[in-house]
Amino acid sequence: MIDKNVFENKKAAYYTLGCKLNFAETSTIGRQLAEQGVRKALPGEIADICIINTCSVTELADKKCRQAIRKIGRQHPGAYVVAVGCYAQLKPEEVSRIEGVDLVLGTGQKAEIAKFLHNFAHARNDGRVFVSPVADIHTFTPSCSKGDRTRYFLKVQDGCDYYCSYCTIPFARGRSRNGPVAGLVEMAGKAGKDGGKEIVLTGVNIGDFGKSTGETFLDLLKALDRVESVERFRISSIEPNLLTDEILEFVAQSRRFAPHFHIPLQSGSDEVLKLMRRKYGTHLFASKIHKIRELLPDAFIGVDVIVGTRGETDEYFEAAKQFILSLPVSQLHVFSYSERPGTAALNIDRQVNPQTKQERSRQLLEISDQKIREFYRSQVGTRHQALFEHTKRGNKMHGFTENYIKVETDYRISWINQLIPVTLGDFNENRGVFQPHCVIANPIIKNR
Repeated sequence: MIDKNVFENKKAAYYTLGCKLNFAETSTIGRQLAEQGVRKALPGEIADICIINTCSVTELADKKCRQAIRKIGRQHPGAYVVAVGCYAQLKPEEVSRIEGVDLVLGTGQKAEIAKFLHNFAHARNDGRVFVSPVADIHTFTPSCSKGDRTRYFLKVQDGCDYYCSYCTIPFARGRSRNGPVAGLVEMAGKAGKDGGKEIVLTGVNIGDFGKSTGETFLDLLKALDRVESVERFRISSIEPNLLTDEILEFVAQSRRFAPHFHIPLQSGSDEVLKLMRRKYGTHLFASKIHKIRELLPDAFIGVDVIVGTRGETDEYFEAAKQFILSLPVSQLHVFSYSERPGTAALNIDRQVNPQTKQERSRQLLEISDQKIREFYRSQVGTRHQALFEHTKRGNKMHGFTENYIKVETDYRISWINQLIPVTLGDFNENRGVFQPHCVIANPIIKNR
């Protein structure tokens, strides 16, 4: 039993690094503490509690976490500082030694953060660590966050069973697991009734949904498509081998799922994919891209690529580049390989030097610029529905179409969180947005 008096009149500040999944989980932590009487600190207020949800996808991510923790300690002197997330799970003792850290909670503990904070008002013991071995993590905690944007993020799955040679995520988050479809549908419906027009489905490996409930990702999509209170859903990153033709065919005829896909390729070289221990080859990947274009010609297709992995020779990189050039995708998200302790990739010979990584990254970013310009040119004059956000820059506001094109128009407060029909006009390359030629003045609001 938690004594709420311990939290009376306490303020908390929340900081999230890393993926959308982390943002969804931070939102859940915030709601848990709010139920105990802890309110969110206003801008400029000194918080009593600081929660930092960390990331550890690269060495740079670790560094950013350390910097953020130290900065937060300076901004909130005297606050009780709690580190959670992937960096906290993977390197708890290292995190506990960062100046100012009072408590480190692992993946299996962060869902019970209120219990661990219960005695925060008493004598402090800097760097206390509560982290379970990843093999002992079996529970799934659903979460749905709004954050500071219009769209919501619904966590539908956690963990990963793939153990790619370069990745530490299975060691940070445990085995693949998920909640039941019915519970997630209920959570989505509530978000819609609370005003959420768009929900992004997030997870570590969402296509692997169903491991713990005997259901499938397609079952989830079909059920969510019937949620009347939500206008549209987006699927976040999904493995190409799990993006079945049945899923693509369903999205193409669905009422609410956006024509927007984020698919990790990681390398366009079959040899490098084998070194990475990926579960597909370039032939399968290309077939998925062409199937999307066949069913959804206007879909936005973002692709993750890693450059400079161990074993990536000049020949392998050139083959990968040519393969990527051949794909009708919309944009590349390019990352430089980062050595992660404990991964199988460290056993691969032939390291790539930093200068070569930088050059390869530059070449792929040029290809990405070319791809996105081609995609945008293909969309001039097409009609869409843009969901406008509250952010105001000068007298402008922006929103995103169902196929993830950013549009900008004159600020209208009545358009915030509304779906507005737009016709895409000129693309402003300097600002990375479309200015609609014509915008119909009345937002689309369906009868409930």
